[in-house]
Amino acid sequence: MTDRTPAPAPPHLDAAAMSRLVPMSAAIDALEAVLLSGLDPEAEPARGVVDVPGGQLLLMPSATASYTGVKIATVTPGNAERGLPRIQGLYVLLDGTTHTPLALLDGIALTSLRTPAVSGVAIRHLAVPEARRLLVFGTGPQAWGHVEAVRAARPGLRHVDVVARNAQRVAAFVDRCRAEGLSAAAAAPDDVARADVVCCCTTARTPLFDGTLLPDHATVAAVGSHEPDAREVDAALVGRATVVAESREVAARECGDLLLAAAEGTFTMPRLHTLTALVRGETKPAEDRPRLFKSAGMAWEDLGVAAAVYEGWAAAG
Repeated sequence: MTDRTPAPAPPHLDAAAMSRLVPMSAAIDALEAVLLSGLDPEAEPARGVVDVPGGQLLLMPSATASYTGVKIATVTPGNAERGLPRIQGLYVLLDGTTHTPLALLDGIALTSLRTPAVSGVAIRHLAVPEARRLLVFGTGPQAWGHVEAVRAARPGLRHVDVVARNAQRVAAFVDRCRAEGLSAAAAAPDDVARADVVCCCTTARTPLFDGTLLPDHATVAAVGSHEPDAREVDAALVGRATVVAESREVAARECGDLLLAAAEGTFTMPRLHTLTALVRGETKPAEDRPRLFKSAGMAWEDLGVAAAVYEGWAAAG
C-alpha cells in the first residue's frame, strides 16, 4: 500500500486579497486578454439555475487549457430583512489538466470585481476618450465597482452623479467619491442628459430613465439583471444605440433589456454586436448614436479574474 502525503489545503482568497492582488485596471486587462486569446463566449455552458426554498442556487462553470472553475452562488431576496447579502457564493478554482483544487475565492468579492471589470472592457472601447461625467444608478458594491472601472478605462473622469432611492446611502456614496478625489453630487434620472457614461447597477425591473434624454455620444453599461422580463433601460434607448452584449445566445435567453425592446419593435437581435468583436476591432460604434453594453454575467469572466487572482497570489509566494 502506497503512503500518500495529503495535498495542502487550497488557499482561501478573500476580498482584501483580491483587491491587493488584482486592482480594477488589472482585472480589465485580464478579461480583455481572455477574449483576445481566442475564447468563444458562445461556446460557454449555460448558467445553471436551481430553485431552492427561499431563492435560487446558481452554478457557473467554465474551463480553459490552464484552469477549470465553478462559481456556486445563491440569490436570497429575503436576506435583506435579515441583514445579510442578497447574493452569496464561493468560487472553486482547479488546475486545467489535473483538476486539482488550487484555490477557494470569496464569490461575492469575485462578482463585485469581475462585473465592473467586464463593463470596463466595454467602456474602454465604447466611451468617448474625453469622457468626464459619470452617472451611476445604485449605491451598492456594484455601483462603486463601476466608478472604479470607469475611472480605470477613462482616467479623465472628473465627476460622478449618483441616483438612488435612499438619500443617506447616496450621501455616503457621494462622500466616498469625493474622498477619492472626484467631484460628486446627488442627482435625478433626468441628469443622464449631461452624462458621458451611465452605469445601471440596480435590481430594478423597469427602466430607470428616459432613453430619449441620453446624449448621442454617451455610453451606458446595464448590469443589474439577467432575466428575460426585467430591464434597466427602455426600448427608446435600445432602439437608438449601438448595442453590445457578451454573447448572442445569452442575450437571446437572459437579457430582458434587449428582449423587451425587440418585443416592442424598436430593436432586432441581428443588430446586436458582441464584446468579442468589439475587443478584436471587428465592430466599431457609430459616432452619431449612444452606445449600450448589456451584461448578463458569464462564467468565463469569473474564471478569468479568479485565475489572475490566483497567479498573483502564487507569484507573491
